Amino acid sequence: MKHALAKCIMGLMCLLASDSWAQNNLHNKLDTIQHVDEVVIVSNSTFKEVVPSQKLNGIQLERLNSHNVADALRYFSGLQIKDYGGVGGIKTVNIRSMGTNHLGIYYDGVELGNAQNGQIDLGQFSLDNVEEITLYNGQKSAIFQPASDFANAGSIYIRTKRPLFSQGKSSNMKVKVKYGSSDMFGFSGLWEQKLSNVLSSSLSVGWLSSSGKYKFRYRRLHQDHSVAYDTTAVRQNGDIQAFRAEGNIHGIINMGAWYLKMYTYHSNRGIPGAIVNNVWRRGERQADHNTFFQGHFQKSIGRKFSTQWMAKYAYYQTHYVNKDTTQLRVDNTYRQQEFYITTSNVYEILPDWSVSLSYDFKWNKLDADMMQFVYPHRFSNFLSAATAIDFKRLKLQVSLLGTFVKDHLRKADDPKAIHTLSPSLFVNVYPFNTKDFSLRAFAKKSFRMPTFNDLYYSEIGNALLNPEKAWQYNIGCVYERNWKSQFWKRLHIQFDTYYNTVHDKIIAYPKGQQFRWTMLNLGRVHIKGIDVESELTASPLKDLTMTARLQYTYQQAKDVTSPSTSYYRAQIPYIPWHSGSFTMSIEWKRWNVNYSFIYAGERYNQQDNTVFNYMQPWYTNDLSANYQFLWQHIPCRITLEVNNVFSQDYEVILNYPMPKRNYVISFDIRI
Repeated sequence: MKHALAKCIMGLMCLLASDSWAQNNLHNKLDTIQHVDEVVIVSNSTFKEVVPSQKLNGIQLERLNSHNVADALRYFSGLQIKDYGGVGGIKTVNIRSMGTNHLGIYYDGVELGNAQNGQIDLGQFSLDNVEEITLYNGQKSAIFQPASDFANAGSIYIRTKRPLFSQGKSSNMKVKVKYGSSDMFGFSGLWEQKLSNVLSSSLSVGWLSSSGKYKFRYRRLHQDHSVAYDTTAVRQNGDIQAFRAEGNIHGIINMGAWYLKMYTYHSNRGIPGAIVNNVWRRGERQADHNTFFQGHFQKSIGRKFSTQWMAKYAYYQTHYVNKDTTQLRVDNTYRQQEFYITTSNVYEILPDWSVSLSYDFKWNKLDADMMQFVYPHRFSNFLSAATAIDFKRLKLQVSLLGTFVKDHLRKADDPKAIHTLSPSLFVNVYPFNTKDFSLRAFAKKSFRMPTFNDLYYSEIGNALLNPEKAWQYNIGCVYERNWKSQFWKRLHIQFDTYYNTVHDKIIAYPKGQQFRWTMLNLGRVHIKGIDVESELTASPLKDLTMTARLQYTYQQAKDVTSPSTSYYRAQIPYIPWHSGSFTMSIEWKRWNVNYSFIYAGERYNQQDNTVFNYMQPWYTNDLSANYQFLWQHIPCRITLEVNNVFSQDYEVILNYPMPKRNYVISFDIRI
């Protein structure tokens, strides 16, 4: 069996294929960070999104010194990344300070779920097979979508590569290997096969290995500012071994299309833990075995009506072990199952007016080998109605979502059913006779259900929790100009100001003589912010293209839960007032050089904004360069990355030091 498997893998490595050298050069010139209205086809009419989105397209993802989806998201405005350090460190994201659970993550149109704790580790998703990442604030403002897509305060859509074949080719291949600091080794391969004129398949595989070891400086002060610790150490127990595989079949039918997907991810990693009181090593480990199957079918019936169906089954297993002798020993296995099916339907009443109706059903189940576990099942139903109007100088979308959730418990009384309505309004206006400049606004109500951990975790959960409710208000404008001249190519400027409130925020609260924790609806947060983005592309010489992008975010996120607390109207933990990034890409013939700068300003790691909880600003400078060449008529590319060029000491999360200067070299072939 092993011999046959080895033969199979070697065969795949020999067969893997990708686009031609000419296509690669063309893509290098066209791919960039863009803010483009996605076109949604409704019969014979097109309805553009009401609110432009933020996108990272194509080869630009490779230029940003990013190894996974979480790394790439650092370049979006309004997002905060929680990074626990290293190649295998857990990475989560939240949008505009509303929390991780208010952000939906979609993989090829279907939401990634985690009913246990609501957090998706974006470090599990490699960029090697990703074609585009899109961020939507509020929601994806196209009405032809599943009902649950209307539920989130924000959404990230990850779209993987779909097979494209040049004339005369029936297969594509791409193979990439990389090696870097912390003994990091990665391999990925993509094989695309044309089965017929209407059918194609793809197989993507990847392997990642790293010791997770890197040097860091640990310095702490006493309250009188005298030095408590100041030393250089090596990060321990941060190793990871991870394998992923994804298979797809894409088909085209008359006035429609469909696909089937299988995705599996398996990892075994150490959890290095926090550096506290001069303790460098922890005994926590985690093994993840995640697999899901999903399918999509879309078809237009006549000139007025279109329908789409999607379904998914997912099985996630997490094995967590804590062998730390200074703590209570833990050895638990959690198993999640999810089944999801949706139908979306849109009808064109007039050439500029459409309506849609969507229904989703979702079933979640969690098992664990814990004492007194209640084995929860969750049944969720979503029903949405929406309408979109697209006049020459006005785009309008109105939607209403009804959500109905009921949990069932095996060893306890079932909690009450929860239902809520979530309306939204999106408007985009072109005040002048040109579409270079537009004004936009939206208002939306959304909510997030408590997770299984919030409700039912032993001795902590509170089955009486209410959902968190969020209200969002946004006003913004966009200016975009394209030139046909040789020098200036494109200018894009985007400005948004917003106000969000979160009510019934779920927080952990100490209660009882044994200092046990419980979950309560006590939190209320008011959030004010500004997002500014600009991008400029120029071509001063025939073979020279330069693209610069600047992003800035200001956020004031205040805890207004209770005037009696010491942290009333204080900035909530880990939200900087100021943050931003700058990227520059220079392309000349077969060379490409990229520079990126990321900045996060001062913030606090606890609710009390005191000097003892203050965290200094951090920033990193990253460089990369790649060169494309032909070897035996095979297109090749070699890339060198230098991250944290000036070897800054910084922490995104308190006591989780990030790597200093580190390097990655990669080599890929495309046949």
